[in-house]
Amino acid sequence: MKKLLAGLAVVGLFFTTPTFANDPAALSDVEIAHVAYTADVLDIRYAHLALAKSTNSEIHKFAKTMIRDHEAINEQALALLEKLGASAKDNFLSQKLNQDGEALIAKFSALSGSEFDVAYAENELAYHKAVIDLVGNVFIPNIDNAEVKALFEEGLKIFIAHETHAEMMVKALK
Repeated sequence: MKKLLAGLAVVGLFFTTPTFANDPAALSDVEIAHVAYTADVLDIRYAHLALAKSTNSEIHKFAKTMIRDHEAINEQALALLEKLGASAKDNFLSQKLNQDGEALIAKFSALSGSEFDVAYAENELAYHKAVIDLVGNVFIPNIDNAEVKALFEEGLKIFIAHETHAEMMVKALK
């Protein structure tokens, strides 16, 4: 059974479901928004690390694209949340992403040269595949707010383009 969030009176669109432990499909719209924001911030951090560590022009091009696109998506998400009078809500998946992201940044920081480039490119490909699966198959079907859903559908198109770009980068590095 769904219950209304506090902001429902204002926007009339956000709902939440009873929370099942560690089930992404059970996240509310504001929790999904927090996961997306967290994932974007992590990918931006990976990109900044790539710009600092790599000398490969294709890695730099991809990293700059990640920074530009993920910052733009997060700006749109924050503007939409403000318009709806809602705030993103921290949850188990955001916390897991941050925990895993910190470990990955530490691992990448110890790499250099082509070893770093390959690890970064392969991670970007795997990361975008996972994001596309989660967003397309779990989040979008479970988002209640039409405007939030539309933003995720637009983001999904961008993530698919990123996956294609990452796939080409991985092939070029082999």
